[in-house]
Parts: sequence; structure tokens; C-alpha cells
Amino acid sequence: MTLTCGRHRLDLSYPRVMGILNVTPDSFSDGGHHLVPDDALRHAERMLAEGAAIIDVGGESTRPGADPVSPQEELDRVAPVVEALVRELDALVSVDTSCPEVMREAASLGAGMLNDVRALEREGALSAAIGSGLPVCLMHRQGEPHDMQQAPRYDGPIEEAVADYLAGRVATCEAAGLRRERLLVDPGFGFGKTVEHNLRLLHRMERLAELELPLLVGMSRKSMIGKVLARPVEERLPGGLALTALAVERGARILRVHDVGPNVDAVNMTWAVLKEGC
Repeated sequence: MTLTCGRHRLDLSYPRVMGILNVTPDSFSDGGHHLVPDDALRHAERMLAEGAAIIDVGGESTRPGADPVSPQEELDRVAPVVEALVRELDALVSVDTSCPEVMREAASLGAGMLNDVRALEREGALSAAIGSGLPVCLMHRQGEPHDMQQAPRYDGPIEEAVADYLAGRVATCEAAGLRRERLLVDPGFGFGKTVEHNLRLLHRMERLAELELPLLVGMSRKSMIGKVLARPVEERLPGGLALTALAVERGARILRVHDVGPNVDAVNMTWAVLKEGC
């Protein structure tokens, strides 16, 4: 349960919190807030002080309806921030990207993890990930951001579809030479899924434990909370904390969140209860 992430080692014998750092103008809840590298650095510093074990830097929005950006534009957004986080904060940096060029550059700048919503399906991504030497998170999705929420449907139970897809991607990665001990998986809440799909997937998330890989979960501020509770983005923290606790109880080892401090408390409190019951 220990990941080697460049010069960092990440102990996943207990759940850890990953702080979201979007350096984009159009992310669904914090777009445009951290475009200036110094602003991004200060926000990351706050998240680390609140208990984040990982900072996840993203330079391309994958919200529903988002358009892709060019590799150069993504690099221009991400590279200065990754370099500053590594140099000035010695942070364990994850880079949220599907772009091979960004993967290679991030690894050369000292990033410790790759987080790909397209599960290394983009041309050249698998080769770049192997060459980076870094752990990689493979996420399930249906469709692409511009169309993924246009009436998503599955022929069978959502948890089976997600587990089968991730198992297939893991097998492909292993066959290409990406060792299993470098892999994590993410069920992809909100990526080509209705509210009902998301709720069932969380309820049945133990199914993914059969993959025997660390599980990363991201539900922070997502529309599933807004639709169930009728809350705008800025009022979704209490619902998100409930989802964090449920995810930990169902086996999540990394919780990807915007609001680090409250989620660290939720993770630690839930884990204290679970340990007591062991």
C-alpha cells in the first residue's frame, strides 16, 4: 500500500486527501481562480497546511460540455505551477492530464503522479506514462467532456460496467509494460453518468475492491450533490463531506477534493471509527 511517486513515497495504508488545483479559466467550480502561478502556489500552500498529501494540478477542464485545449496551451498553464510546487514547497504533485506531451514535461519537472480521466487511451499516452516511471490513475468515463452527459446509459449494472472497463484498461497497461504496482483506479463519478448511476456506483463501490488496486474518488462539489440536495456549487460542502465518509467506508484510499481541511477531518473521523471496528 505504498506508492513510489518520484522522490516521494505515499503511504496508502490509510486514506489520504488530494487537493484540487485547477489552473484553468473554465473549470466548473473554481475556473479562473488560480491562473496566476503565484496565486496557485499560495493556494497549494494552504491545502498542504490543511493536510493534503497530494496536490493535483489540472490545465484542461473536463467539466460537462468543456472543449479540449491544445497541448501547448495546457503545457503553458501547468508547467510553471508544477515547477514552483516542486521547487518551493517540495510537494507531491499529481498532474491531471491525458496529453502525452504534458505527461513527459510534468515528469521531467518533478511531478510524482499522473491522473488521466481518459485512462491512457489517447494516442501516445500509454507510452508517455510508461516512460515517466510514475504511478498512474486510470479513470472510467463514457464519452468525452463535450457530450458525456447527453443521456448516458448502460446495458447492465453501472458497477459492473465500470469494473469491467477498468479491469480491461489495467490489463492493457500491464501488457504494454506498465507494472500493476504503479496503477490506481477511479470510478469517474459524473463522467458519463446520471445522478442515479452515481448513487448506485457509490453504494456498490465495494465491487471495485475486487481489482485490488488503490481507489481514488472525486465527488467534490459535483452536480450529483446539487441535484439531490438542490444546492448551488458554493453550498455543496456538507453533502460532499457525507460522500467522503461513505467513500472511505467503501474502500477509497485517495479523496480528491476542493475543500481540504473539512475533508481531512471527515476522512480522519471516519477512519478512526473503521479502525476501532477492526
